[in-house]
Amino acid sequence: MPIRVLIYTHAFAPSIGGVETYVMLLAQGLAREAAGVQVTVATPTPAGNCDDAALPFHVVRRPGFATLLKLLWRADIIHVAGPCLLPMSLGWLLRKRVVVEHHGYQTICPNGNLLQEPSKAICPGHFMAGHYRKCFACHACSVGRPRSALDLLLVFPRRWACGRVALNLPITDHVNRRVRLPRSKVVHYGIPDAPHSVEEQSQNTGDFAYVGRMVSEKGLHLLIDAARQLQDAGCVFHLTYVGDGPERPALEERVKALGLRNEVTFTGYLQGEALEHALRQVDALVMPSIWEETAGLSAIEQMMRGRLVIASDTGGLGEVVDGAGLKFAVGDVKGLTSCLRRVLDEPSLVKSLGEKARERALQLFRLRRMVADHLAVYRDLASH
Repeated sequence: MPIRVLIYTHAFAPSIGGVETYVMLLAQGLAREAAGVQVTVATPTPAGNCDDAALPFHVVRRPGFATLLKLLWRADIIHVAGPCLLPMSLGWLLRKRVVVEHHGYQTICPNGNLLQEPSKAICPGHFMAGHYRKCFACHACSVGRPRSALDLLLVFPRRWACGRVALNLPITDHVNRRVRLPRSKVVHYGIPDAPHSVEEQSQNTGDFAYVGRMVSEKGLHLLIDAARQLQDAGCVFHLTYVGDGPERPALEERVKALGLRNEVTFTGYLQGEALEHALRQVDALVMPSIWEETAGLSAIEQMMRGRLVIASDTGGLGEVVDGAGLKFAVGDVKGLTSCLRRVLDEPSLVKSLGEKARERALQLFRLRRMVADHLAVYRDLASH
């Protein structure tokens, strides 16, 4: 008998993000490589321009309650991408084997990212310490008091439900330590093997890039400030921002105000060949996040291509890059500038650390490994 796996995800293609990419890769990998597994993805995300018929698995968009209940009832394994209360609760009531993948901190934080507002400081763990008033005040800065109260209350049943599922799957050791849930097994992200795409250069090009969403928690203003310090030091360099988001207008204004328009370029969102072309001469990917990244999918993708990554030493991002890139303290502009200067002054780092990055990615972050790890979990649970 085949194992019927239902993957429930709040966010899915054509939406863009780490969870969306992960679910798509996992579902495709299971459908194509795992014999004896039937995969269905259920999501409230509308199809938009996505051709679901071309996918090797079944997709159910915006299921009503009755449809969702039927999908859950028919499944042998219910895999929830993020601790969504409804499928977790219904699966528990139906006595199904529920697996929850943890890509964020929704079981210990009302805003899900452990970033205090308005200070943008990393949260020391107020919810787990029982400091609920601090959680409420923090989240209210962003969403208002009524929504903050609701989101805070929802953390309690969310955590309760995760304590009763068959297995929790944090995506890094860091996330596992932070959320502290029972019956947990770390399963890292996996991406398709990619060719070593970084061209060998006799000397550095002085090109750096950021790839990803332009949101406040990514610390992108720090990279602009570091660029100004490089400019003041007379360094020849170029910085490219690839991506889009609510912070982009403010970042562009900051670039103009600091006189960096010749040194900094904004491309907007790119993918496929356009992204490869934009990064072809880039020496290093820079990720100056100020929050505790749970993993850092952009870092993993560039490491797989043999590219040096410069990252803030925070959360799962620091864990992913560990030993195979350059790291600096969270929020430390001087530390970031020092890393950029090292790349400019020591051309050999681009190749030597790029090779280490690729070796680490091939060891830990291959798609086949991720699919095999999930398949082992499903088969083990289905056999009991």
